[in-house]
Amino acid sequence: MMKSGELIIVEEALFIADSHYPHHGEEFLTLLQKLKSKEIVTPQLFLMGDNFDLLFGYNDYIQTFSKEAITLLQELSQTMEIHYFEGNHDFCLKPIFPDMHVYSRAQQPLLCDLAGKKVGISHGDRYETGVGYELYCKALRNPVTLTLLRPFEKAIIDHRMAKLSQKHICRKFEHFEVRAEAILSHYAGVDLVIEGHFHQARVIGKYLSLPSLACQKQGGVVKSGEIVFVGVNELY
Repeated sequence: MMKSGELIIVEEALFIADSHYPHHGEEFLTLLQKLKSKEIVTPQLFLMGDNFDLLFGYNDYIQTFSKEAITLLQELSQTMEIHYFEGNHDFCLKPIFPDMHVYSRAQQPLLCDLAGKKVGISHGDRYETGVGYELYCKALRNPVTLTLLRPFEKAIIDHRMAKLSQKHICRKFEHFEVRAEAILSHYAGVDLVIEGHFHQARVIGKYLSLPSLACQKQGGVVKSGEIVFVGVNELY
């Protein structure tokens, strides 16, 4: 919900991060199916990035790996308020989801209101990443780059998808408190920071690291103005 140009996060809003579909479980697809059937009801859906293990615009072949989930999201976005914060695995998504609120990495963090608190929201790879990563992100998200790669798309995508399917994505981030504090230094004047990316499901001061749907099998739900972590099976 928008008020005076500011996004208002409402009660029972649902936050889903880092599903890494289709390689790391069916929970994301099941969630979308149950949203369509109304077994799960939410006034707002926040998709916090990396919900697909690899998906980007300007390319038809990559969509074949996740077609059912993509189609469900396209249908849901016509009747639901959905906010998609692009991650490092899913980007340039506006051509795929034209009816959705899509925020590129450059548009993050987004400042929102949650029960009167000023909240900064981002996928989680915006800060404390290094110059090399910044250059890589800009090049990879350039529509010209993606278009030029089309003649080689099948070989490149098949190779990348095979590697991603074998990647171990669930692990404890040692000394995560240090990283959280460094990230918080970039969020001046906010009461709460909400990010995914790290798969940690932790709250450190005013930094909230969302659970990964693939790893912890949890999402975040707004209850009485606070975000609580809820097991996916408790949502329906």
